[in-house]
Amino acid sequence: MANLPFKLNNPELFRDKALVGGNWIDSKTSKRFDVVDPGNGKVWATAPDMGPDDVDDALKASHAAFQDYRKVNPRTRAQWLLKWDQLIRENRDDLAQIVTYECGKPIFESQGELDYALGFTWWFAGEAERVQGTMQVPAAPGRRVFTVKQPIGVAVALVPWNFPIAMILRKAGAALAAGCTMIVKPSPETPFSVGALAYLAEKAGFPKGVFSVMPTSLETTPALSESLCRHPLTKKVTFTGSTRVGKLVAKICSDGLKKCTLELGGNCPFLVFDDADLEQAATQLMALKWRHAGQACITANRVYVQKGVYEKFTQILSAKTKELVVGHGADKKTTMGPVTTDRSLDKAAAQVEDAQKNGGKVLLGGKKLHGTPGYDGYFFEPTVITGAKDSMLIAREETFAPVMALFEFDTEEEAVQRANDTSMGLASYFFTKNVDRTWRLLENLEAGMIGMNTGNSSAAESPFGGIKESGYGKESGKDVAIQEYMITKTGTLTLSDHY
Repeated sequence: MANLPFKLNNPELFRDKALVGGNWIDSKTSKRFDVVDPGNGKVWATAPDMGPDDVDDALKASHAAFQDYRKVNPRTRAQWLLKWDQLIRENRDDLAQIVTYECGKPIFESQGELDYALGFTWWFAGEAERVQGTMQVPAAPGRRVFTVKQPIGVAVALVPWNFPIAMILRKAGAALAAGCTMIVKPSPETPFSVGALAYLAEKAGFPKGVFSVMPTSLETTPALSESLCRHPLTKKVTFTGSTRVGKLVAKICSDGLKKCTLELGGNCPFLVFDDADLEQAATQLMALKWRHAGQACITANRVYVQKGVYEKFTQILSAKTKELVVGHGADKKTTMGPVTTDRSLDKAAAQVEDAQKNGGKVLLGGKKLHGTPGYDGYFFEPTVITGAKDSMLIAREETFAPVMALFEFDTEEEAVQRANDTSMGLASYFFTKNVDRTWRLLENLEAGMIGMNTGNSSAAESPFGGIKESGYGKESGKDVAIQEYMITKTGTLTLSDHY
């Protein structure tokens, strides 16, 4: 057991091995990889580097478990989900500590992620018993047509590091409720939070092999992911991550015609109109943009502010941003932590430099803190740029860092056109008190999710997913999410002449 830089109330939660077929194991190569605390840049634990050689055993074990689990009564599956939910709640603070040391977010944000994520275990426990088929009297006489829903099989989840608890419970909650088994390949940055969830799933009563975890290094991730996707026993792949990698996953899965759910990148616009409640808009934007140092797929990437309130809104936003306290996530005074990887620092710096070259003004921040006294981790100043233009990198790329650009616009038509001028379509946000405009924007903005006078709207009861190059399929929500893990089987019955 690793010598951890923090104390857990329940030390059994920390798992530094893979879970395959109900057994905690190392990789066949015995290789391990380092996990770094983004808040200080230091290695604090290691995890097994699972690779392609480990895939066949994992899939066979998960498939064998599926043969029994698919027949488990839905109420029993629901009860296991509720017990898992209870155990996660009991260990909330420990899990939050692990998340903070893995991905850097402030401890209050990690605790908030747990509270948000638990909505999924609770929600899908209810959905387990509400899967229904149909019966229809067709046009042909003397017949009946039935449909039944059945779990698709072994599901593979490829998950990111920014919300390691929420992304797992949103996917696993639906899969386990449907009757599927699941193998999770966590991000190299966040293997231990997922391992802790797997440990608690065991304690909740899920049979061995139903929920498996295969950690891997950054270097081995592509090979392991491809092997998992190509294996003939894999029947469903769910991926959250960049559009570039999502396209590769879709291509690989297409060779085997495997069912995919893809929740990909975002370049989300945030529109503020002259008639908006500026205080409300700024407060929502603060939570949406600076949460996890800007590292969320649904964060506001392009902030469009109508000309009449541009200066005033900028002042309100700047004043609020100055109050942020940047530091290690474990420090309770911290309100914004580091970015999770050092790669993000370079991208943020490049976007700021490009904005300045193209006429943008850095109103606040703009520099790496990494390496300055007191900031050994991957820190970047919360940055506000005014005078942003659509030609800038920051308008065309997903930022995934604490850099905010403010764009000015004149008319609603212009704002909609510019907001939609992206290959992405994950989320859009707008603030206005004009009721007619509210309905127009809901219909005209090209995104899978629309925030109407609100920022983050993700919840277990709300279907989550994008359009265009932000992916396809839905997670969470009534009916739709659990169907992603099911097949529909049609039966046709010819009745006896004596009926």
